[in-house]
Amino acid sequence: MNIEQARFNMIEQQIRPWDVLDPAVLSLLAELKREDFVPSAYRSLAFVDMEVPLPEGQCMLAPRVEARLLQELQLQRHESVLEVGAGSGFMAALLAHRARRVISLDTREVLVRMAQDNLRKAAVLNVTVRCADGALGCRGDAPFDAIVLSGSVAQIPRTLLQQLKVGGRLVAVVGDEPVMRAQLHTRVDDDAWSQVDLFDTLAPRLTGFEQADRFSF
Repeated sequence: MNIEQARFNMIEQQIRPWDVLDPAVLSLLAELKREDFVPSAYRSLAFVDMEVPLPEGQCMLAPRVEARLLQELQLQRHESVLEVGAGSGFMAALLAHRARRVISLDTREVLVRMAQDNLRKAAVLNVTVRCADGALGCRGDAPFDAIVLSGSVAQIPRTLLQQLKVGGRLVAVVGDEPVMRAQLHTRVDDDAWSQVDLFDTLAPRLTGFEQADRFSF
């Protein structure tokens, strides 16, 4: 496989047609080596328009979904980010190149170790990966400028929304199969959040969110 051609095709045939047009995001996707975050058994799938299997039945999101969520956050270099669902560490690496610091949470030790190893090998130094219940967020480090859920939830947990700064943004895939929708939630003041529906998609359910505290507008 010609890796650079495959990377180029991924960007031009999958990601750009999905309205990912931010030059900085496209440049980052061209530079960051996604294949280094994919388990060796699935390396040939690194640039395919599909979810890539990870240990214990988990997976990486499809490249176009990762890219679109990253673009919608509109991160700035001074911002702090919380990721729920560390996976292989690739989304955390993307976030880290756009923000000041990233905390990534996962309930599975094997994925925490995988993400830590992949990020270390990629020399991404501004990410901390912890084994923790992502539905509870990370109160000790809150508030955050941005939160990303790297998987789907039935509804956004109130706990996470409350850990945003005023002006902070949260992106997640919300709903139940066969209908799910990526949403952007913005904290507009101490007691109010706005919601924008972004696009329809499907994503695996995040572990540990089955009993998460719910929030309704």
